[in-house]
Amino acid sequence: MTAIGAVDMALWDIKGKALNTPVYNLLGGESRTGVLVYGHAKGRDIEETADEVAEYKELGYLAVRARAGVPGLPSTYGVAKDKLFYEPAEKGLPPENVWSSEKYLLHVPKLFEALRLRHGDEIHLLHDVHHRLTPIEAAGKNLEPYHLFWLEDPVAAELQEGFRIVRQHTTTPLAVGEVFNSVWDAHLLIGEQLIDHIRMTVVHGGGITPLKKIAALAEIYHVRTSCHGATDLSPVAMAAALHFDISVSNFGIQEYTRHTRETDDVFPHAYYFKDGYLHPGEATGLGVDYDEKLAGKFPYQRAYLPVNRKLDGTIFNW
Repeated sequence: MTAIGAVDMALWDIKGKALNTPVYNLLGGESRTGVLVYGHAKGRDIEETADEVAEYKELGYLAVRARAGVPGLPSTYGVAKDKLFYEPAEKGLPPENVWSSEKYLLHVPKLFEALRLRHGDEIHLLHDVHHRLTPIEAAGKNLEPYHLFWLEDPVAAELQEGFRIVRQHTTTPLAVGEVFNSVWDAHLLIGEQLIDHIRMTVVHGGGITPLKKIAALAEIYHVRTSCHGATDLSPVAMAAALHFDISVSNFGIQEYTRHTRETDDVFPHAYYFKDGYLHPGEATGLGVDYDEKLAGKFPYQRAYLPVNRKLDGTIFNW
């Protein structure tokens, strides 16, 4: 589906360039003046995460995903030294993290209590569980006082029925879909209104064309589109998402993990960030170029996401 998505995005880009217009005009035009985005704040402890939320606020962000190291665990996925240019995959063989659902469940409410006390109620706060909880663990009401924008990937994405249990026990909005490849991965979730945000990416879902169909289905059931936007998706994929985001009426929010300066140099682009929003820009097509000569200076380096183990050594969901 990613290969199909690459061809689909290329065809939209070619069409836009041929007609001398941005792709979003081919999709019906702008439904909004900008695309709301969120960044990733993380820290070794709650105080460090709160400091990083403050840094994102100073940059103009209106929404931040927050994560902090869990006391009693030597490392936590999603918490790293990298800041704006965070990339969870590491060079060499996969590193190992240690996990405890029990310690995590006790800690997360404390994180968001502290963030609300320090930063108030105006900023949107998000949290990603990375599919690690059982439905009843994810269905706790202890995060409701902090009115999260969403709780992402609370349970294994493949278990669509599991979201029924979560939905029955919490009013916190739910988001899932970054690992989905077709509408059938989310058919039950959307049709039964078990989620509030579908996070499938343009490239993983086969391109802009099929994602438009998924957005139309989701709109019927009050589900909003909120595409995944990690750093392993290039500026081409980010641009395609932005043209899609700004055109659909049921858009929610866009993940925005900034690329490094080197990546931006290889992929010069028209999209830009201002006051908490991204805009795809006015360049024709997708508005992204590719410097093949410069790219040759950065050979491929193998990198892996961590292996996760419980405290007793059991291999667990990453």
